[in-house]
Amino acid sequence: MSEVTTSYDAVVIGSGPGGEGAAMQLVKNGRNVAMIEKYRSLGGGCTHWGTIPSKALRHSVSRLIEYNTNPLFVGACAPRSMSFADILKHAQGVIEKQVQMRSGFYQRNGVTVIHGTASFEDANTIKVTQDDGTIEYIGTKQVVIATGSRPYHPPDVDFSHERIYDSDTVLSLKYEPRSIIIYGAGVIGSEYASIFRGLGVKVDLINTRDRLLSFLDAEISDALSYHLRNNGVVIRHNEEYDRIEGHEDGVTLYTKSGKRLDADCLLYANGRSGNIEELNVEALGLKPNSRGQLDVSKQYETDVDNIYAVGDIIGYPSLASAAYDQGRICATAMLEGDCEQRLIRDIPTGIYTIPEISSVGKTEEELTQQKVPYEVGRAQFKHLARAQISSMTVGSLKLLFHRETKEVLGIHCFGERAAEIIHIGQAIMEQKNGGNTIDYFVNTTFNYPTMAEAYRVAALNGLNRIRG
Repeated sequence: MSEVTTSYDAVVIGSGPGGEGAAMQLVKNGRNVAMIEKYRSLGGGCTHWGTIPSKALRHSVSRLIEYNTNPLFVGACAPRSMSFADILKHAQGVIEKQVQMRSGFYQRNGVTVIHGTASFEDANTIKVTQDDGTIEYIGTKQVVIATGSRPYHPPDVDFSHERIYDSDTVLSLKYEPRSIIIYGAGVIGSEYASIFRGLGVKVDLINTRDRLLSFLDAEISDALSYHLRNNGVVIRHNEEYDRIEGHEDGVTLYTKSGKRLDADCLLYANGRSGNIEELNVEALGLKPNSRGQLDVSKQYETDVDNIYAVGDIIGYPSLASAAYDQGRICATAMLEGDCEQRLIRDIPTGIYTIPEISSVGKTEEELTQQKVPYEVGRAQFKHLARAQISSMTVGSLKLLFHRETKEVLGIHCFGERAAEIIHIGQAIMEQKNGGNTIDYFVNTTFNYPTMAEAYRVAALNGLNRIRG
């Protein structure tokens, strides 16, 4: 092994949300920190291939649908269309702004950024290989692994074919497909089904399970299925591929049940794998699981005392929002030897389909199984003045609360701005000492007209169910 050229108090590998959270917390507490990023731009998969681009694409398509269906414009203006390339330009602009902003964070706070591929020599030495083959050895007291994940590639699918994509490579789509097969109806698959259908592409959504997004409250899952189908998406449940064949002008998918599906292209969106292979963690005695993920303690410490891991590389909950908090908690443990803070119990989910979905807390199915005496309060968006004004009347807010104590147990929202609306209820759910009750939504005064008013409507609806 060559000599160590530079030493740091801590090295963070991967500049996604988890790595950024850890690096900023460490450097603001006086540690000398280096960030190793494999790619030329900072931000990780979240910024370049995952959260930011897909949500930017979704926003553009949603606004296009709004324009073409809003009574203000229907009849008065010709319908508009956009190509996938058009909406990618908007997404690329957002990515560039995010990279510029995040680069500024590292510069202002004095974090040394090193671009290259990291691999462990031992627990205190990291080998960095740059694009031109230059190798540097870096010494460190502590390490945070935050390398994220990538789309899973089954060995029998030819992802080198120009008509077969994963959720990263689909962002390089150059032509305008008339039809697409999306294999995998999880969050990513459902979001892209909404995006492509919104652009007028024929979509076959293949689900290996019996319903969409089975972790959601069943009523919300059913609402998503209805609206996707109502908009023309063909959903095929309980199907698995037997083989996938790419052709010069399209793709054919054969299912194990004997079906044949043809389309211009295919997006494989079924599972993700941790980015672990290049790290050489075997040199540390660490053994990732079959998905390339590492086991960690509550402090995000691996089986090696000075090596920590956060984000997708450790699995659940695999959310950008949670990864940033994991990074901060991890850094605190590195600084102080312990950290009392934990991720909140009820982590909100935001699913950017069209319409949007967000939820926090228990589902009806979970409460029923646990034999909790709960009641339901609902507000239909079509009854809200703000939704009528904006012509965004699809969707609803659903409150689940304890029938006796009135404690809010779960909140589920389906419709435009659901991921924003959810945080009002989340804030109440986090209140202690009796502060979390449905009475808050009845007794407070909401701006009028707003979408937030749905909480008052839903709370009153729920209370009316128990007054008898």
